Amino acid sequence: MLKRNPFRTALAVGTAAALAAAGGACSSESEDDTVNLTVGLFGDFGFGPLYEEYMEANPGIVIEERIAEFADHHTNLTTHLATGSGAADIEAVEVGYISQYTAEPDRFHNLLDYGAGDLEDRWLDWKWQQGLATDGGAQIGLGTDVGGMAMCYRRDLFEAAGLPTERDEVSALWAESWEDYVEVGHDYVEATGGEYFFESSGNMFRAMVEQAEQGVYDRDDNIVVDSNPAVKESWDLTVEAVEAGMSNQLEAWTPEWNASFTEGTFATIICPAWMTTYIETNAPDAAGLWDIATVPGGAGNMGGSHLVLPAQGEHPEEAYEFIEWLTAPEQQLKVFEETGNFPSTPELYEDEAFTGMTAEYFNEAPVGEIFTDSAESVEPQYQGPLQGDVLSTIGAGLGRIEEGAQSPDEAWQQVLSDLESF
Repeated sequence: MLKRNPFRTALAVGTAAALAAAGGACSSESEDDTVNLTVGLFGDFGFGPLYEEYMEANPGIVIEERIAEFADHHTNLTTHLATGSGAADIEAVEVGYISQYTAEPDRFHNLLDYGAGDLEDRWLDWKWQQGLATDGGAQIGLGTDVGGMAMCYRRDLFEAAGLPTERDEVSALWAESWEDYVEVGHDYVEATGGEYFFESSGNMFRAMVEQAEQGVYDRDDNIVVDSNPAVKESWDLTVEAVEAGMSNQLEAWTPEWNASFTEGTFATIICPAWMTTYIETNAPDAAGLWDIATVPGGAGNMGGSHLVLPAQGEHPEEAYEFIEWLTAPEQQLKVFEETGNFPSTPELYEDEAFTGMTAEYFNEAPVGEIFTDSAESVEPQYQGPLQGDVLSTIGAGLGRIEEGAQSPDEAWQQVLSDLESF
């Protein structure tokens, strides 16, 4: 049985009193040769017990964790890198931002210098590639989790709308395409008299775009939002869903978004592995009402992180030894069991004990099998240097449509205008 603990929310606090958030300086070394390593994260990654385990086995190491909200974390990291001070010894970088940093490998310790190249086969190929410098001469980060996509849905709301409720039948409803998903959404809205089919247009758009062969960038780091048909097609289909009243018009990570899980105000949500724990945490009384189907298109990745070592860190050898251990399959499995963050190490995908894991909260959904199949089927997509910011800009445009502030054409033109400054 898969155990679930709170997801790494933006409001997470330190995992233990001994790991209280470090306020300022990076690493330090005391007179007794103790090495202090700071770890900068965006929310609780579930590393607390692993810090304790590592420090017990390595008495000369003291690990301190500091946590910031998602956007603040990445903004602060960029500032610390530019000024040459203030970064933690170890920093987490979400996949939407990793290409921003692989374009500037000199700001980080090259993990190949510490033996990371010998471990390349530990990770999914595309996960390893995400952390490689643009010129291939440096590896700046070791992968933690991946966000293989599925679709979480409310069985009770589907039943009330006269739709199938068993996960195989639900998966079959939209097995071929996102167009099928939107058609189901039309049926749902009509059958329920206008209830919401999904929570956020931005998440729907991002899921479609990240499944495409090419996303918002080409491999020369040009933004291709205006010229890549897949982007506009994803936009148009999302707009159709919005105009049909399918979206709950919620902004992710806000209190209103959190409350919506408890209140059951929508029927489906794009569901990377990490989302399952977030749902359970915010709607503990809805156990058995949620289930998990495959995502339209069958696979895709949304989210996941790398651990990087800023060059300003004073103890790169000790920091590297720690993240090498922290991202090993054994530790990634422990994190998955505690938080639902899905491992990026395919060695685990061959273990029947892992692939056979189920989630009681989600009606005993076979989460090991579902997310393993999704992760292994991902076709890697090139991520540009401002990937996260570009997607946020497009999401803001969709938000203006939801609010009635702009027509779809006006919102699209403003998106393109805003992206000209990137």
